[in-house]
Amino acid sequence: MTWSWQGDGTVVLVAMLAGCACALVGSFLVLRRMSLMGDAISHAVLPGLVVAFLVTHSRGIGAMLVGAVVVGILTALLTQVIARYGKVEEGAAMGVVFTILFAIGLVLIRQATDHVDLDPSCVLYGNIAHIYADAFHGTPVALKNLAIVFALNLFFVTAFYKELKVSAFDPALSSTLGINANLMHYALMILVALTAVVSFEAVGSILVIAMLIVPPVTAYLLTDRLGVLLFLSVVFAAASALLSQLAVIAFPVWFNTPVQPDTSAMMTVFAGFFLMVAIVVAPTRGLASKAWQHLALRAQIRREDILGVLYRFRENLGDAAAAMPTADLRRIFGHGLLTRYALQSLRRRRLTSTTDGNGLILTEKGLNRAERLIRSHRLWESYVAQYSDLPLDHLHEPAERVEHFIGPRLETALREEVADPQADPHGRSIPSGQPEKND
Repeated sequence: MTWSWQGDGTVVLVAMLAGCACALVGSFLVLRRMSLMGDAISHAVLPGLVVAFLVTHSRGIGAMLVGAVVVGILTALLTQVIARYGKVEEGAAMGVVFTILFAIGLVLIRQATDHVDLDPSCVLYGNIAHIYADAFHGTPVALKNLAIVFALNLFFVTAFYKELKVSAFDPALSSTLGINANLMHYALMILVALTAVVSFEAVGSILVIAMLIVPPVTAYLLTDRLGVLLFLSVVFAAASALLSQLAVIAFPVWFNTPVQPDTSAMMTVFAGFFLMVAIVVAPTRGLASKAWQHLALRAQIRREDILGVLYRFRENLGDAAAAMPTADLRRIFGHGLLTRYALQSLRRRRLTSTTDGNGLILTEKGLNRAERLIRSHRLWESYVAQYSDLPLDHLHEPAERVEHFIGPRLETALREEVADPQADPHGRSIPSGQPEKND
């Protein structure tokens, strides 16, 4: 099966418009911590659609939009009322509202099936695979409608970018600046409802819910800037649409079967794939980044622990030139990769140097760093001893964990709190000196 610009191109364009329209408004749902609201409205508009059918006996888009907008606003209002007066969490309130409204919609569908041409599966799964059939006689209606909705969402986000940004991150500040946060909220809910209804027949409610949340969450993992987030969410939605149709075409060849997967389903799969990749590789929130940060922290702590041991070895012997055998350090800290890396890193940073007898001594730079570490350790011991009933032999272990995270400001505060002592509770001298400006 080969690519058809008139058929496959139309499917991709419809899927892109639906995904991008959902991603634009869905980004603000994610930022407002209202991701469930997209799911809620997508389900809750069902009774509005059915009532519109019953009243007009038409599947025209105008009636559908009116019913969806009314129920969408009702969903937002009921959610706030239940959350405020029922004293429940907002997510729970959304769950209550949309499940009840969705159930009402299902009951109405059952009652209306004999009188109205209504196909529930179309709302759930969409009809995107057959949209291209109308393209031979002109532009599909779904394509026109989705283009209008995407343009409307893009205009709204562009025209009210500042208002949406402020109300999303700080509603209290938006009121102070004269921005009506409630108006922005309900305008956003109306657009979510419009986008959901227009997309239903083309791609189905399942894909609508996915596109409202998955591309924005993927973008959120990759950036902290709102403009970049909006751009990336649209890019991920568009890429999911294109790749999904390519996969649909290639699927029978890859698996030697005449069966083709649904484009909407494949689009959701690719959106989920992008999300999984972002979860791993995101620069600050990704698993790889967090693993690297954890490893870097462990290496830093190991380096500082070695500096502390070298300082105490020198202090106990009373000899500034005393070198501690590397073998002794390996016995204390083990022979693993972390210890080897820490020892190499200390030499590379010129904090330690090796003697002819394979011993390790502190350089002047290393001595200054070790003194700061020991000073933080012993000041913390003094503080804990002064304000707790811990025995002296229980002070070292907690101080050894905390010493790595005591910065200049906290060190200064500790000095003032314990009246700048000269010795710790064990009688050991506290190194003099001022905290480093850059910790």
